[in-house]
Amino acid sequence: MHNVQDSFRSNCKRIVAAVVLLFIGTIAFAQSKVTGTVKDSGGEPLIGVSVVEVGTSNGTVTDINGNYTLNVKPGARLKISYVGFNPKEVRAGDKTMVVLEEDNKTLNEVVVVGYGTMRRKDVTSSITTIKSDDLNKGVFTDAANMLQGKVAGLVVTSTGDPNGSPSITLRGASSLRSGAAMQPYYVVDGIPGVDISMVAPDDIESIDVLRDATATAIYGSKAANGVIIITTKSGKNGGERTNVSYNGYVGFDRISKTLDVASAQDIRDFVTKNGLSYAYDGGGDTDWQQEVLRTGFSHNHNVAINGGSKKTNYMGSVNYMNREGVIKGSNMYRLNVRSLLSTKVLKDRLDLSVGANMMYGMHRGVKMDNEGASVLDAMNYFNPTNEVTDANGNWTWGSGSHNFNPMSLISEDTSETFWKRNQFIGKATLHIIDGLLLNMNYSYDNFQHTYSAYDSHNSQLPGLSAYYGKADRNTYFGNSQTFETYANYDKTFNKVHKLSLMAGYSWEERNSNDGFGLSVHNFFDDTLKWNNLTYAGQIDGMKAVNSGTKETVRNISFYGRAGYSFNSRYMLQATLRRDGSSVFGKDHRWGTFPSVSAAWNITEEAFMKNQSIFSNLKLRLGYGVSGNALGFGAYSAVATYGATGSYFQSNGVTYVSLGATKLANEDLKWETTGMFNLGIDYAVLGGRLNGSLEFYHKKTKDLIWAYPVSSFIYPFGTIQANVGEITNKGVEFTLNAIPVKTKDFEWNTTLNLAHNSNKVDRLSNEKYHTDVFGQGDPMVAGVSANGYTQRVMEGQPIGTFYMYEFAGYNDAGKATYYVHDAKTNERTGEVTTAPVYKDRTVVGNAQPKLNLGWNNTLNYKDWSLTMFFTGVFGNKIYNGSRAHYTAPDVFSGGRNVLKEYIYDRPYTDTYSNVPSTRFLEKGDYLRLQSLTLGYTFRHFNGWLQSLQLYMTCNNVFTLTGYKGLDPEVNLGGIDPGVDYRWSNYPHTRTFMMGAKLNF
Repeated sequence: MHNVQDSFRSNCKRIVAAVVLLFIGTIAFAQSKVTGTVKDSGGEPLIGVSVVEVGTSNGTVTDINGNYTLNVKPGARLKISYVGFNPKEVRAGDKTMVVLEEDNKTLNEVVVVGYGTMRRKDVTSSITTIKSDDLNKGVFTDAANMLQGKVAGLVVTSTGDPNGSPSITLRGASSLRSGAAMQPYYVVDGIPGVDISMVAPDDIESIDVLRDATATAIYGSKAANGVIIITTKSGKNGGERTNVSYNGYVGFDRISKTLDVASAQDIRDFVTKNGLSYAYDGGGDTDWQQEVLRTGFSHNHNVAINGGSKKTNYMGSVNYMNREGVIKGSNMYRLNVRSLLSTKVLKDRLDLSVGANMMYGMHRGVKMDNEGASVLDAMNYFNPTNEVTDANGNWTWGSGSHNFNPMSLISEDTSETFWKRNQFIGKATLHIIDGLLLNMNYSYDNFQHTYSAYDSHNSQLPGLSAYYGKADRNTYFGNSQTFETYANYDKTFNKVHKLSLMAGYSWEERNSNDGFGLSVHNFFDDTLKWNNLTYAGQIDGMKAVNSGTKETVRNISFYGRAGYSFNSRYMLQATLRRDGSSVFGKDHRWGTFPSVSAAWNITEEAFMKNQSIFSNLKLRLGYGVSGNALGFGAYSAVATYGATGSYFQSNGVTYVSLGATKLANEDLKWETTGMFNLGIDYAVLGGRLNGSLEFYHKKTKDLIWAYPVSSFIYPFGTIQANVGEITNKGVEFTLNAIPVKTKDFEWNTTLNLAHNSNKVDRLSNEKYHTDVFGQGDPMVAGVSANGYTQRVMEGQPIGTFYMYEFAGYNDAGKATYYVHDAKTNERTGEVTTAPVYKDRTVVGNAQPKLNLGWNNTLNYKDWSLTMFFTGVFGNKIYNGSRAHYTAPDVFSGGRNVLKEYIYDRPYTDTYSNVPSTRFLEKGDYLRLQSLTLGYTFRHFNGWLQSLQLYMTCNNVFTLTGYKGLDPEVNLGGIDPGVDYRWSNYPHTRTFMMGAKLNF
């Protein structure tokens, strides 16, 4: 029996072995080794080309000589693919030679320009396009934040305030006016002047930034600060399928850094050590920063639907955002609704589109005034020895004036603003003949915002306790209309002569500042706050009524563009715009804004055909003039009068007295900017390495400022006039590269660097004169006069710090400063403990010498990792918080100070913290702005097409020597680089988790 079993086992083993050998032999017989070489059209071998057996995951990549070796099945086909080249399929064989042709997709991509589009290859000006996938990811309430670090020359300074907006400057400051006058001009889906709060970030398809005047001049009087064109997602046609997508995230914000303020024990130890008489110890131990700050929770949801047939397509989206600030009491929510319906009629010769866009939002903020009435300030200066509330549950009070409990400011002095905007658009495009289009756009929108504020019975703000509850409420309305019609003609003759013509007309009308408000007080309790003003017991006459003055602004424009391209080798383009605006003097309401540019595609020349280095090399050259009419109202050039607060009697009737509030200037006109631009576009290694190099010179004239005039001649002390001049010169560099690409892994990197040099050339002329403008007063305790830290002055850039030079401490422990000669402004070699005005000098500048943006995306199969860095180098920051919180006057007044005052500053140094280099610090930083990890599930056979899950962290880490909260301070306006303690909402570190679903 055992012999039979042994024989059976032996036979089984032989059978199994035979089967295995047969299987291995079959595999060996079924596969064969193939080799080959991949080269470009110039005969150069291509390294890292993907070679994959069609229908399988079996593949390899070419070596340094362009060679590959692969085992494949008999009769197999190979797919050969490489970045920058058109993929090719070939039959597998031994010693196969494959030549890949360059892919000109990038050069042929469509670029949005003013009133039309053109191929990237034919562009003669400086335009940067950012696709939606490449925009910044984060908890953003403003779409402009998505561009930070993405465009060379575009400086975006973000804020952690959920109700705030970033500061944006393109190629340097070119105005002495702040606000809208320094902001780019926005165009959304071809409609100019649209408020970008109407656009939810998730609805953006791409953003085109027009950087030089040859690109922006077509927008004339509003384009001096650059033009940002936003294209939103639209419906898709060609099939009957309806596409539905959802994009949502939740986010958590934490403050990235707090100030190192003294604790209650630090103060008590300091008082004991120095034998001080300290009357401000409240017996408590409170960390006020911890009381005020919180983890802000945010969530965002976007649902979009689009689809269509061959002739009709549609889209609609709803976006809801809710965001909490890290400061208690600050938050916002916003609802955006977008819709668009497009169709073709008249045998496809007429395209019609209608759309409606709506935005409803609410902002709740906290007090951010100066003189101590700011939560951001009070959480640092309020004495830590105070309890939050006393034994009776009331807010504790600080000693002296302007010393407020921050929790009282949050709870007792509240406000909110409600926004509403509705926009309705209609578009029509008539295809007249081949290449000739007639376009008409109309847009109407109305807007309203209502501001409400309430100071309760328990308010600690000066004088408000006597009001027994005070409510303020006002509401303002407005509307605007835009009509534009323009014709485009594009035709290619004999396959080499491409002609492009455009001519148009534009009409705009904007009505604003139409509203009123009331201020009432004496409420029995605080229950209803501002929600029923009739419950108030008193209104203080006409001074409690506020009112706007309705303004109507009209603009009319005629514009045109002509472009010619010879065989995509030589390109020439010219634009001209004639603008008329009602906001300027009657003899200066019209302006002309021309531009001309040319480009040479060097790689299209015959002598470049046999070279294998450059796949694209283009030289661009242009000059254009654009204007700045932004930030003006209907009464900018005319005399205005307002109530003086006094009254007079006439025929028994009481009337209010009026006085001049602004002088007329019939010569007032727009500021004009002329810009010369030289650009070089390049691409090597088949487009795997590409980018651009730009040089520009920008001169702005007729800058507007309020100049002093004689009160003996004029009824008002200043007049707005065009006088100043500013020059900006710079260089910008962009590099896009794919350093590594294999079958499963790809690394994409983009680097942009920008340098700008700014100088104020002139501030005065023979009629209007001023020596300097003092700017940037951080309102440091103990400094009551000449507290400014900067000067706007001829020969120096905006943001020039003009202060005393700190010389260290003397033997007595007193701060000393260098003495300067009154005539030469040079140091005399002496130092003083009490500097005077003549001892101030130029000590640095707030404008960076270099701005950096560096993005890295790594893709491995369905995984993606994105690391985005931003950096600013070569600038100075005046640390206004440090100057104030180390001032002796702050401590002696019973307020808190930084630990630096307690442990590092000599107690004998009792002189005021005058503006000096003592608190002027380097603003250099390098920041990992965002880190995103995502995974995409693609292979669904049912109703779900794809699912992407991602996690993002913003403001991951910052390398800097700056001692303040954050080196990313405001770099816009005419006082950049001053760290104001009451209005600099702290930056946050954000953690996001999100999902994108396509159905």
